[in-house]
Amino acid sequence: MELLTLPFMQRALAAAMIIGLAAPALGIYLVQRRLSLIGDGIGHVALTGVGLGLLTGNEPVLSAIVVATIGAVGVELVRERGRTSGDLALAMLFYGGIAGGVLLVGLSDGSGNSSLMQYLFGSPLTTSATDLMVIGGLGVTVLAAMLFFRPALFALCNDEEYARVSGLPVRTLNILLAVTTAVTVTIAMRTVGLLLVSALMVVPVAAAQQLTRGFVSTMTVAMLIGVGAAGAGVLVSAEADTAPGATTVLLALGVFVATAVTASIRHRLRRPQTPQTTSEPPDVVLHA
Repeated sequence: MELLTLPFMQRALAAAMIIGLAAPALGIYLVQRRLSLIGDGIGHVALTGVGLGLLTGNEPVLSAIVVATIGAVGVELVRERGRTSGDLALAMLFYGGIAGGVLLVGLSDGSGNSSLMQYLFGSPLTTSATDLMVIGGLGVTVLAAMLFFRPALFALCNDEEYARVSGLPVRTLNILLAVTTAVTVTIAMRTVGLLLVSALMVVPVAAAQQLTRGFVSTMTVAMLIGVGAAGAGVLVSAEADTAPGATTVLLALGVFVATAVTASIRHRLRRPQTPQTTSEPPDVVLHA
């Protein structure tokens, strides 16, 4: 393809594939803990960071990383102390983040509205060499952390009380998940957008779960699906002139539907066929 010879296309494809690897590697832990929607909540908080960057004239990505990290750690500490439930803390994250973002963007000079759409829905073709370096560095860091701390994070996500009794640093691991989630959301907003990044964390994992049973195999397949959907999403969107983020998510959802149908057919074929036996009707006793 001639498009692959263009530098901006190469940068877009590389950035998307880095996110496609890192997001499912983190997402499998979030799915295991039933926190599939936390990416959306942190994405709303990152929107406040983007608005702050546009208002002050600073780099929106850097301000989004700082604000999203503070918000994620704050919610995790509130949840840990038990002062409010996890879903209520997540709801406050949703509403406060998007309200702050809209307010700050409104206070900017107005030119940030077009830029805001790029962060909301993704614009990988505008990825610069500096953006790619930031995405690559942070993406590799997130991926390395998820793989290196896999045994401890697996124990934490399956049974937090057991992990605490076993002597694992539960608070540190929870904060690690919160920080890496915030970082992944903010670096992915240039590829799939803040409103769709959570799907790239969750959908490949859900698709992999249809085909595998072990944790390691599920993570591996999810990462393959994620990088495949992200790369194909950029290429298809460039050829069809569609939104890259939406195209990536729809491709991932298509893989999920295909794997779900395949798993259902495989389950039906493996189901043991029990022969139907015809039983004689019981004798009828007539009473005088």
